[in-house]
Amino acid sequence: MSQSLQRALTILIELGEDPKTLDQLAAHLGVHKSTVLRLLQTMQADRFVTHDAAHRYTLGSRLFELANHALERRDVRTLGRPHLEALNADTGQTVHLATYESGEAIYIDKLDATQSVRMYSRVGRPAPLHCTAVGKVLVAAHPREQWRAIAERLDYHKFTERTIRTPERYLAELELVAAQGFAEDHEEHESFVNCIGVPVRDGTGAVVAALSVSVPDLLLDHEQVLGLLPRVHATAEAISTELGWSPRPASHSKSPLTKGIS
Repeated sequence: MSQSLQRALTILIELGEDPKTLDQLAAHLGVHKSTVLRLLQTMQADRFVTHDAAHRYTLGSRLFELANHALERRDVRTLGRPHLEALNADTGQTVHLATYESGEAIYIDKLDATQSVRMYSRVGRPAPLHCTAVGKVLVAAHPREQWRAIAERLDYHKFTERTIRTPERYLAELELVAAQGFAEDHEEHESFVNCIGVPVRDGTGAVVAALSVSVPDLLLDHEQVLGLLPRVHATAEAISTELGWSPRPASHSKSPLTKGIS
């Protein structure tokens, strides 16, 4: 790598931490200010850096454009697959990944349980919004002012005795999902099957997918399925990190589920 390129990259890394003056950058690089100024002028001409009235340099708009383009090209299914495989191997249970498309939750990936039990779901098919964990996660990620309109247009088909049947009950469920950061399907879609779902986020923090684990209660009871939640959350966070998401510090880690669907 050329010396000039190395210095330019070092400058960008430094400015990514916080604004710097010419003197500060020169001191960090250990070179004369004129050398740093030439690099800054070149980068500023292409909007990689900019400076304020006090001549403190910061990252420019071109870098943010490039970062956004790079993140847009990161496919959640492709990046998520190794993490789904690891979760499937770790738990031995059915793992789903779903996205919200044209008013429906669509399964975009699925790994069957290593046991003999198989779920009815298939990649490419919609997941009912009112009685699946992924559906609830994806709807709860919408702005609250959109919830009622979505709830009132759903067909509350009764799959089991536990299936939610009314808009009001569904709205209460969305509030719970948004508050706790995950959703449950407690034998609502398929009898004797429990499911937990969590959000997957992109670099902006928007929910772009939902990840779930489904388990027949002959293998694990309801409380045991809830015990898988830390592993499911960890998998979703790993995929989100691949998509450019950076979790907040621990004191602010409970980011709202209603950040929005990307």
